[in-house]
Amino acid sequence: MAGLSAMDDWFRQTGSGARFDWGPVGAERLAADVACLVVVDVLSFTTSVTVAVESGTRVFPYAWRDASASEFAEARGARLAVGRRMATAASPWSLSPAALRDAPYVPRLVLPSPNGSSIAAAAGESVVVAGCLRNASAVARWLAQEGYGTLDRPVAVIASGERWPDGSLRPALEDLLGAGAVLAALRKRHGGPLSPEAAAAADCLEATPDVMGAVAAGASGRELRDGGFARDVDIATEPDVCEAVPLLLDGAFTAAHGTR
Repeated sequence: MAGLSAMDDWFRQTGSGARFDWGPVGAERLAADVACLVVVDVLSFTTSVTVAVESGTRVFPYAWRDASASEFAEARGARLAVGRRMATAASPWSLSPAALRDAPYVPRLVLPSPNGSSIAAAAGESVVVAGCLRNASAVARWLAQEGYGTLDRPVAVIASGERWPDGSLRPALEDLLGAGAVLAALRKRHGGPLSPEAAAAADCLEATPDVMGAVAAGASGRELRDGGFARDVDIATEPDVCEAVPLLLDGAFTAAHGTR
């Protein structure tokens, strides 16, 4: 019977410069063997992060949406983003990209997200970047520029997914496509080599003729549109409009930029 260390090698997709997996558990597995981890949560954590850092805001990820989030924000002199339906005129910052685009500028913002923040926390010593459909090419350029995605400095792209009511992972189409967009752009730059999992995610993106339509018609997109948040889906599916590469530094995402 193979030992645990050998099994870890299989699940870590060793021998590949670019790798792909799902959720916090996948991030934790791969983080031990990569130099950089890209978090992808298209609807809507990483999309919201790009919108915020574009305006110069530092975004502190936080894994819990409870009373401790207020204490966390207060300790950092930051505003606290609330749930989409809890936003008010006095507290307009939420996980909604549209609300963040319309809200007044703040220098520091705490953005609670059980999925995206948990993945960032699972990265350990790895460099952490926030990716989505809006900045996929910029992220790939930055990775290549920094030497990530090679055998010497492997990168893991983690699709966040959603949660079923019992807390188990629900793979989400939009995150598969967002991760695939980063991986496809990276593959065009220096090839990787990509693991079979990463190559399949990139192939899925390239085989989807209408990515915006697929995300809008998918389960998560329908949920938001039917709930009155169609603008969030529209912003999340803006292809490659953002040059900001949110980099996690000292506990907060801050904008770096991919070079053309």
